[in-house]
Amino acid sequence: MPIRDPEELYGVVRVGGGGSMAVCLVLAGERAKDAVAMTNDAHPAAAAATWTCPMHPEIRRVGPGSCPICGMGLELEQPSLDDTPNPELVDFTRRLWIAGALAVPLLVVSMGAEMFGWRFFTAQTSAWVQLALTAPIVLWAGAPFFARGWTSLLTRRLNMFTLIAIGVGAAFAYSLAATLVPGIFPAGFRVHGGVPVYYEAAGVVVTLVLVGQVLELRARAATGKAIRALLDLAPKTAHLVTADGSEIVVPLADIRAGDRLRIKPGEAIPVDGVVLDGHSSIDESMLTGEPAPVEKSVHAALTGGTVNGTGSLVMEARAVGGDTMLARIVRMVADAQRSRAPIQAVADRVSGWFVPGVVLASVVTFIVWSLVGPEPRLGHALLNAITVLIIACPCALGLATPMSIMVATGRGARAGVLIKNAEALQAFAAIDTLLVDKTGTLTEGKPKLVATMPIHGFSEAAVLAAAAAVEARSEHPLAQAIVAAAKDRDLSLGAVADFGSQTGLGISGTVDGHAVVIGNAAQ
Repeated sequence: MPIRDPEELYGVVRVGGGGSMAVCLVLAGERAKDAVAMTNDAHPAAAAATWTCPMHPEIRRVGPGSCPICGMGLELEQPSLDDTPNPELVDFTRRLWIAGALAVPLLVVSMGAEMFGWRFFTAQTSAWVQLALTAPIVLWAGAPFFARGWTSLLTRRLNMFTLIAIGVGAAFAYSLAATLVPGIFPAGFRVHGGVPVYYEAAGVVVTLVLVGQVLELRARAATGKAIRALLDLAPKTAHLVTADGSEIVVPLADIRAGDRLRIKPGEAIPVDGVVLDGHSSIDESMLTGEPAPVEKSVHAALTGGTVNGTGSLVMEARAVGGDTMLARIVRMVADAQRSRAPIQAVADRVSGWFVPGVVLASVVTFIVWSLVGPEPRLGHALLNAITVLIIACPCALGLATPMSIMVATGRGARAGVLIKNAEALQAFAAIDTLLVDKTGTLTEGKPKLVATMPIHGFSEAAVLAAAAAVEARSEHPLAQAIVAAAKDRDLSLGAVADFGSQTGLGISGTVDGHAVVIGNAAQ
């Protein structure tokens, strides 16, 4: 079932290995109206510089930044072959390494005395040492979290960074004041005559949140590699045939509709177009899943990303750049990663109430502990209120659905499974029936001889040996399957005379005095 338009790809799963993929139609309710709801007008060339939020696709802006709704870093809307590391991932990884290097001695100094009796410094000196270790973590490594938390307050879009900024900021500010001006604190904050500090809470929380952010960014980067793998199906250059008939190698970006291109044996088709001259077989398994090559002659359609066989072709470019079938499929995968599943609406509604509810719970916690908690009441009240803010961060609530969609569509693209959007992905849970129209390609990645039917008194071995002897001179995939079958049966191949090849029809020759003709019905 050839796929000639991405609109046929809704709910289509291509399964298989070795370059062969079976096409299955997924029955999951009403068929989608359009698989790729996009046109050239919806995706102008300038859109390549547009950045969007993976959790909130409606946020679009020119240049990188943070989402005003959830605070996540924006990413390029359109896929690119650029394999440079995500600058946010590089930045956060650097912050994580430095924060981790400081958090370990911070824990030893702060918790070692309480848990193991390791007292390296006096209480006052210990507070200053902890301040020196915590300040870079909070003020530098955690700076992006405070910026995003402040944005969430300005836009009244409370999110996980709101809670992190409030909790970490309160713990650090309180400990800083306790270190610099301990005399301003009332007796309710004091224990053994001193004011306890909670630097380790602020420093460790920032470090752990950085771990989560780096893991998330790495997952997003991995899905981007799947898109780049699709883009890599098209060659980077093409052989342009000039007006005087000469050929020059030009970058793919310089190809324009109407240009004549030379496709040499074994090369990938650079763009969509039609054959002007020549004859060859084209491997279109990247589109159809069918391992058998398709014969192409004058006026036949060619698709960018498919692979030419042994013949040489001259083609006319008809669709280039973002108009090619491959580019449209790539955009479909990229848009699918940013699409929103119906269940996401539930998570959004819960998140909208969850963050204010956590802030209220933190206030109630402070009040209750300050009234009935153990001494020092105010100190314990503050610490527990901060704890509520931090441990209740709705990270998983907001990220679970988008991240699962991104990972699923990315992994699917690498395996040859193209999913239209998150709604289709969610519908897969209800699938109980598959209609498979390519049974032979479910398990085999290349043609294989399955039966030989001799007639007129010839034995099966004789027919196969004669056919394999002639096919040994051909590079056609079906010829290779016949030769492989003869070798598996240890058949000896006779000498071939008068070998001939008729393009698009078949081959012929003489083996041990017998004329052998192999080809299609037209032969």
